[in-house]
Amino acid sequence: MSEPENKKTILIPSIGDFLFIAIFLLIALYSGQKLLNDGDTGYHIRVGDYILDTLSIPRHDMFSFLSPPLPWTAHEWLSEIIMALVHRGFGLTGVVIFFAFFIALSSFLLFKIIHRGDSDILVSLLVVILVSGASQLHWLARPHIFSLVIMVAWYYILDLYQYQERNLLYLLPVIMILWANLHGGFMGGFILLGAYLLGNCVDALRQRGEGRVVSLRKLRGLAIAIAACIAVSVINPYGFHILLFPFQLTSSKDLMDGVSEFLSPNFHEYYIKYFELLIFLLLATVGLSRYKLNVIEIILIILFTHMALFSARYIPLFGIIVAPVVTKRLNQALRDSDSGLARFFKERSRNISRIDSCTTGYVWPLVAIAAVLFLAESGRVHFQFDPKIKPMAAIDFLKREKISGNMFNNDEFGDCMIYAAAPAYKVFIDGRLDMYGADRLKEYFRVTNFKQGWEKVLGKYRISWIIFPADTPLARHLLIDGNWKLIYADKVTNIFVRNIPEYKYLLDRYPNVRPVVQDDKKDKA
Repeated sequence: MSEPENKKTILIPSIGDFLFIAIFLLIALYSGQKLLNDGDTGYHIRVGDYILDTLSIPRHDMFSFLSPPLPWTAHEWLSEIIMALVHRGFGLTGVVIFFAFFIALSSFLLFKIIHRGDSDILVSLLVVILVSGASQLHWLARPHIFSLVIMVAWYYILDLYQYQERNLLYLLPVIMILWANLHGGFMGGFILLGAYLLGNCVDALRQRGEGRVVSLRKLRGLAIAIAACIAVSVINPYGFHILLFPFQLTSSKDLMDGVSEFLSPNFHEYYIKYFELLIFLLLATVGLSRYKLNVIEIILIILFTHMALFSARYIPLFGIIVAPVVTKRLNQALRDSDSGLARFFKERSRNISRIDSCTTGYVWPLVAIAAVLFLAESGRVHFQFDPKIKPMAAIDFLKREKISGNMFNNDEFGDCMIYAAAPAYKVFIDGRLDMYGADRLKEYFRVTNFKQGWEKVLGKYRISWIIFPADTPLARHLLIDGNWKLIYADKVTNIFVRNIPEYKYLLDRYPNVRPVVQDDKKDKA
């Protein structure tokens, strides 16, 4: 006699619900400020405002004083419109909560995908927690978060096609139209398609009979999907150029070496422990499992491990790719083991799965979202650029003084200037380093590193005032350079003007400004 079917209830949240709620509330109520640690959020919002106000997609820069305006590919234009709309309605608090939702959604979907079938629920949960922990380095209110969600769905569709004979490839071109206009991460979709195509090509060459027929059939389906995705990806304001843009960006050594998030992982950072655990689990499960990797898995692991070690920004993608591989082999190892620990683990998982199977709907995640929105509306949850690390107070000073002339700044300060003071102030550089190009980046570093000819760079661009992080080599040098005078200082920012008659009114108004002494607690080891 079969067991009666469990009665479904909306009163109990599922494990997936718990995961979503935990990540969403962690960000929205505790660590959401970190999503604004990158000033790029500011310029993305203002680009979206520009598009909404002018009903046109920018093709040239409008935020720097460089003339003639530089050609610019605003390849994330659709994300920027969305960010601007959210910001107009709910400010930076709304932007943070919006991206907190998508970050939590990406982990929720990944859990649902790798837990489908007979996967052990605790194993699935453990792997997704590790992936989420490793991804924290890139939890920022920026367009790449859309790519994380889409990458999970894209991977799932390919996985269904390859291993479960479910052909949903027709959805990929539809997704690609959206993805190619949201974020440059759409190239990750082509990388996945290429890996599955190559894997089936290898299988077709080495197999005979029915196996070869199956591989050739899948090969044709994937080839058609790739062709369709390439065709629809050019449906964007920049046409075919959008396909070349990611290669132009990553092919520039100066840009890759000059942008911190493109650098290799710093193994002293907190998130690395999760990344290391993922790598350890991958090596252990692949090395010890009697179930060997197939060709596609080998290709994906090699590609995305290389990408993650080459640039820390790819660690979240690495986590998404290896999660199913690790989960599958951990489940196999658990099923094959009859040790006391394995029996204990399996029993707990069965009990939790039994409860989880009784749950239905998404009431609790919706309750969590509603609660956060209520707290935000009442002002109890509030986010802004942190004045302890961003030049927000200095920008308020600039708005009052209305300083004329060309500024020199770093890219993070440029992002904040665009957000808080454009178009009254135009920047020297900002987070759109791909637009400024390698030559201007070299000039920027020539100034900040005091390389030979740094003064000529300032002269070339007629720089008459400088806003720069306090207690940096450039700021310390300008303090002892008689050609420059400090007119504003706080713990974050110093503002200098040239010692020329044009700024006599400022020099008279702020004659004895001194740098603010930093509270250096980092040296206490």
